[in-house]
Amino acid sequence: MSLSNTPAPPDPGAAADSTTAALAEPTTKVTARWVTGLVLVNVGINAAFFGPINVFIGQQAISIDEPSKEAILSLVTGCGAAVSLVANPLFGAFSDRTTSRFGRRSPWVLAGAILATAALLAMSGATTVALMVLFWCLVQLGANAAYAAITAAVPDRVPVLQRGGVGGLAAMGQTVGILIGAVFGAVVTGNYAVGYALCAAALIFSVVPYLFHRNDPQLPHNARPPFAWGSFVRSFWISPVRYPDFAWAWLTRFLVNVCNQMTIVYLLFFLRDVLKHEDPALGVLTLTGIYAVMVMITAVVAGPWSDRLGRRKPFVIGSSAIIAAAGLTMAFFPFWTGALVGAGILGVGFGAYLAVDFALLTQVLPLAANRGKDMGIINVANSLPQVIAPLLAFLAVTYLGGYLTLFVTAAVIGLLGAVFVVKIRSVR
Repeated sequence: MSLSNTPAPPDPGAAADSTTAALAEPTTKVTARWVTGLVLVNVGINAAFFGPINVFIGQQAISIDEPSKEAILSLVTGCGAAVSLVANPLFGAFSDRTTSRFGRRSPWVLAGAILATAALLAMSGATTVALMVLFWCLVQLGANAAYAAITAAVPDRVPVLQRGGVGGLAAMGQTVGILIGAVFGAVVTGNYAVGYALCAAALIFSVVPYLFHRNDPQLPHNARPPFAWGSFVRSFWISPVRYPDFAWAWLTRFLVNVCNQMTIVYLLFFLRDVLKHEDPALGVLTLTGIYAVMVMITAVVAGPWSDRLGRRKPFVIGSSAIIAAAGLTMAFFPFWTGALVGAGILGVGFGAYLAVDFALLTQVLPLAANRGKDMGIINVANSLPQVIAPLLAFLAVTYLGGYLTLFVTAAVIGLLGAVFVVKIRSVR
């Protein structure tokens, strides 16, 4: 990959064609093969994220210091999420400026996957909290580089009226990845080292089909603006006054993700300590399976449906309210049946939300030349909740009344996300 500012003398006609392909608003529908590659990358990244977050980091924390397991889990996931806050928009901006002959996004998908895979393997041997934090931060660094690039590929290549459908399939890929992580957790029966290895294998193999069918035009050297540190740093601030729809879309995604993360972050401990489930890891798998099935159904239905209607906001508002209802179900029905119903409700809401809100977000991006950076900033609304939600969850469970407080707070935050969607004006 090339990030240098030394221009090479291009052929003017070829440069014009390449520039048009790299930066123009896409109008040609993407192929099923390309979408399959995109979905598989999402599967691998989310297996690498959520297998550890939902099961393995918690198990590893128990093996290191069981009385402090909640604090360790919150520290490790919070530090990793803090890294992702910087990594996602930064690598998105780097990919915007990349002039590799393999395209702008593909080199970062590959490099990020390699780094995250190596860090997952190292994570399996961590015997101290400090090492857990270090290696998980490296996992987040690599996986977010890949995720920033693959997310930017959608507004790069997918026409607006196909984005709901593609967003639904990408959401399905994310959910399958989460489910695979839960399967790994149940299959390895507490052997988190093997679990990390399985997550690493899932990640590295998932990127191969996309790299072979990437449809990623090269950005010519002379189409890249001159680099200056001042303007580069300032570009990460997108004025809410100048781009209000972008700001409201970011805020609503942030709030809904805080709600979702608070609902699931202590799921293993909720099953173990409150519901007294005899096999908490298997319980996580069961709940994740119900959640995943509902996400996949609603994502692949709601995404294309919103494309046909040309409307996004009603779907986002309704799905946000459903996600909040899942938190209330977990709060007021703290037994196994309540958990099963809550998982189903969460899946219904989050499937529709992931598909349609993603399409909405791609329609409020400020500039085509900065899609990677701007989608990276949007992705901060996914990763920042991973910092805030564990902290809020820790305070709620430890000091503010336990899991009832945790789930009710999550529901209120989710409802706020539903309310603020109405502020977006440029998308119906």
